[in-house]
Amino acid sequence: MDMKVTLAALAATAGMALFAGWRGARPPDFRKGPRMVPWRPLMVAFATAFLILLVHLVNLLGMKTGQTIP
Repeated sequence: MDMKVTLAALAATAGMALFAGWRGARPPDFRKGPRMVPWRPLMVAFATAFLILLVHLVNLLGMKTGQTIP
């Protein structure tokens, strides 16, 4: 992925993680029934994807990440 696609994916995953965190933190409304979307696991998944994309962005900027074996 190039820089533009990585930045767009970073923005999308950050927005979705924030949205899922907001929805997961709301108190349940028992009149409407159970929640059909697992917001908290989705928030964790989007946050993990954000961190992976952040490392990819750092690699695109020229810094080496990961373990190097001599």
